[in-house]
Amino acid sequence: MSYLAPSEFVTKMVDAGESKVFMSTRDTLIRAFMAGAILALAAVFAITLAVETGNFLIGAILFPVGFCMLYLMGFDLLTGVFVLAPLALLDKRPGVTTKGVLRNWGLVFVGNFAGALTVAFMMAFIFTYGFNLDAGAVGNKVASIGEARTLGYAEHGVAGWMTIFIRGMLCNWMVSLGVVGAMISTNVSGKVIAMWMPIFLFFYMGFEHSVVNMFLFPFSMIMGGDFSFMEYIIWNEIPTALGNLVGGLAFTGLTLYTTHVRTAPQHAVNPESFVNKST
Repeated sequence: MSYLAPSEFVTKMVDAGESKVFMSTRDTLIRAFMAGAILALAAVFAITLAVETGNFLIGAILFPVGFCMLYLMGFDLLTGVFVLAPLALLDKRPGVTTKGVLRNWGLVFVGNFAGALTVAFMMAFIFTYGFNLDAGAVGNKVASIGEARTLGYAEHGVAGWMTIFIRGMLCNWMVSLGVVGAMISTNVSGKVIAMWMPIFLFFYMGFEHSVVNMFLFPFSMIMGGDFSFMEYIIWNEIPTALGNLVGGLAFTGLTLYTTHVRTAPQHAVNPESFVNKST
């Protein structure tokens, strides 16, 4: 699969972060919009499979197809730039500033949300024939998911908020490994295999992904979910996004950068020490 050594693909991660910070507003928004839209389609595809087959595992196995498509096309998710852009700042790349990183995050958030929301309305229209019929089993399932993952967390107060925050951390630990997976290989099959594994894991485990939720919860409200937009923001999107940021950066970005770019000095080994010990 033309595997690249960690020292090679981690340098590519820093280079990618630098390019995203300097990307034009237009290109950033377009790429983020398409990423949000494709991931939303993958989410409704996976949920439809799970409902129709009665087996959530099948939906989880096939959900990564959307993630693979969007990264092969060079589109950007918020969860990805949470990890890549700060590495360029940490590496002290010329011209990369905290303001530039925050600008990139803000634009990608807006683009992802717009793309996910567009697909939410399109799929709602399709399921209901222009909002004239009941959404059926899939629509009802999504509505129940939205309620459980907002009001369900709210019932537990701070403990519920922290639960979703930690689920967000674990999610982007896996998703960011998928982002890295796109850089591990130089051919398509290798990239897809490396991306597929962690994305399958996060989706099946029910971890919280901020961009998936940008589709799931507006779609749920359209389908009749009994919760408000502010309840979604406070009890899902904010803790999820913060968890995605912390988890992806701490568990993937900083660990790989620290041990493969800013490596600790190696201690010289005296061959005579082995001789002395053996004798």
